[in-house]
Amino acid sequence: MTTTDVTRVATYREVTDKNGRVYRIGESDIDIMGRKRKWMVILPWVGMMGISSAEYAFASAEDTLHTAHHWNSMHIFWMMTVWVFFQAAVAFPAGKLRESGKLPARWAMMFGATGTLLGYLSLAFAPHVVVAYIGFSVFSGMGAGMVYATCVNMVGKWYPERKGGKTGFVNGGFAYGSVPFVFIFNGYMDLTNFRWVLVSVGVFLAGIVAFSGFFFRDPPKNWWPAAIDPLNPPKDPRAARSLRMNPPAVHQYSPKEAWKTGRVALMWFCLACTSGVNIFGIAFQVDIGEEAGFAGGIVATAMSLKAIVNGTGRGVIGWLSDLYGRKRCLLFVCLVLGLSQYGILWSAEAKNLPLFLVFSSVSGFGGGAIFPMFAALTADYFGENNNASNYGMVYSAKLVSGLGAGMGAVVVGAWGHSGAFILAGSISLFAGCMALFLSPPGRDKETRRIAPNPQPLGEDMS
Repeated sequence: MTTTDVTRVATYREVTDKNGRVYRIGESDIDIMGRKRKWMVILPWVGMMGISSAEYAFASAEDTLHTAHHWNSMHIFWMMTVWVFFQAAVAFPAGKLRESGKLPARWAMMFGATGTLLGYLSLAFAPHVVVAYIGFSVFSGMGAGMVYATCVNMVGKWYPERKGGKTGFVNGGFAYGSVPFVFIFNGYMDLTNFRWVLVSVGVFLAGIVAFSGFFFRDPPKNWWPAAIDPLNPPKDPRAARSLRMNPPAVHQYSPKEAWKTGRVALMWFCLACTSGVNIFGIAFQVDIGEEAGFAGGIVATAMSLKAIVNGTGRGVIGWLSDLYGRKRCLLFVCLVLGLSQYGILWSAEAKNLPLFLVFSSVSGFGGGAIFPMFAALTADYFGENNNASNYGMVYSAKLVSGLGAGMGAVVVGAWGHSGAFILAGSISLFAGCMALFLSPPGRDKETRRIAPNPQPLGEDMS
């Protein structure tokens, strides 16, 4: 970055479309924050990588933590469950504070960095398992939730006309940023160095989150890129197709208005089901691989492949959703996630390592791709102004889906891996069936009764 935070003074005006939605135009990204808006994709992506290891690499540290601290192995799964609970629980209140102006994006990221550091310190030095729950599950979970909500919503605000691919790219950092730490925790960390490793990782990742967050800045409410006409089809073919397949919300919905449409509850249910399956897979893929007789290094490789495909899949599905529509891609992802659970089980029972790696990767794609779909759908359906709060309501589904680790351990104990993976696949397929009923609020009526706006840019002035 060669620019500064000095804001240029630029004139702007507000125009209103046929639905009454207001667009603030005339200001460029450089006018607002002194740098290109691409930095509001790159920096959130880096921030997301800084929090990813707490969820995706944590299972790889299970054996070392269990032996070093003499914790019951069930505590490891429930720590992850409680971490996910607090990560999701903070999304809505943090969103409300962000939108009210009481919690600037920069400070949200600093709080997230602090929580990340406290989480790793507690895993290294906790004198009792309760301290680890408080430090890792509560503080690290809340910190990660602030970072996640801030980063995902930031990119949608800066790219309102083409948010799918950008949101997916940023979201992907939450998965493949953990890849090096899967190998570190599984193959390098042991009883002689685990404290040094955990502290070093915590300091490094907290520094990454704080550095990236220092440069965060929100655009003004209702901001729209100056080069794109919000009242007429854009000349850029990519933006034109994206807006045609995923038209913007008819107006900026408040959280109360969004809830009344019924779409939030349906999206919440679908995300609870699919993210629960994703978390279950993260927690138990190592176990089923080891039960099948695959070597620990191979299982770590499978987890790394899962994380890599999980992350890259988020970017790919986001880009595809700009081309083919968010809902179509969401249905495809639910199908892939469900069928891959059956594939993992079948390949493990057949002791077929190549297929195990393939289905593990496919499961990673499905498990990761659901998140950018719901993030982009929320902005498409309800607008960008209150997206932090609206997506916070949807994302709170992880309060329930976090049980995929803890309750997954209960199901595995009762039904074995066979019953648990069959149940997980069936839940994902059922979520896909429910997603068939999703539709953008207000647009079905509007398309029947409102003719296209014939006026050129600027004639509808608010």
